[in-house]
Amino acid sequence: MQIRWLPLVALMACHPPPASEPAPTTTPEPEPTAAPEAPTPTPAEPVAGDPRPADDIARDALRRPQEVMDFFGIVPGSRVVELLAGGGYYVDLLSRRVGPTGQVWAHNTPFVLDRFAREPITQRLANPALSNVQRLDTELEDPQLPADLDAVMMVLFYHDLYWQKVDREKMNAAIFAALRPGGVFGVIDHSAAKGRGSQDNKRLHRIEESLVIEEVTAAGFELAETSDLLRHPEDGLDYMVFSPPDGRDKTDRFVLKFVKPQQ
Repeated sequence: MQIRWLPLVALMACHPPPASEPAPTTTPEPEPTAAPEAPTPTPAEPVAGDPRPADDIARDALRRPQEVMDFFGIVPGSRVVELLAGGGYYVDLLSRRVGPTGQVWAHNTPFVLDRFAREPITQRLANPALSNVQRLDTELEDPQLPADLDAVMMVLFYHDLYWQKVDREKMNAAIFAALRPGGVFGVIDHSAAKGRGSQDNKRLHRIEESLVIEEVTAAGFELAETSDLLRHPEDGLDYMVFSPPDGRDKTDRFVLKFVKPQQ
């Protein structure tokens, strides 16, 4: 793992509304290409305790969740929200990581619940082993987050905020307010090519890393660290992440650790 120190579930393919930002008129949109073959990763360490779903475990090697949680500083006793948790892959892991002295909130918007997440997250949270998880079904502009959080995570969803027309300024302000001083906002997403900005948010489900940094730091956060944990230089950044079905776990993904400054 390479980490650079700096000054501080992806949404399933559905019937999206019109893109919120038009494609540039000066440069034609490239055609999506097939996903490249990713190198075989080292298997992830198994999670102790109650066995997780087999489909989750099968994704661990390419998603490296234990290392991601280490990077974001998730420890026993942490209070963590996953925004747009979808069916709960990370919620399950976070619950086990923070343990009985910690608390996890599984957030989804009504839109995400209605489109694909309501049944999966309901079934997952019926597991008694996840008794330290609470649901939070709210809009992102007013997420009604609990106070004094240690961390908020958003995994493979920031790009979707564009075509879903989310007010990102309000959302980021709400996250900033809910975190304790020194708390972490961790963002993972599929990389877009340099100069593409948000143009590929719907067509390829990708976003340019620099744009996310610009928006989140504008809310008062400092970019503390970035990680190469999920980098895939063989990714041409030009294919739709759901094609093939496992393509979303083989993309080049940026991992950003934002911190609320100490006050």
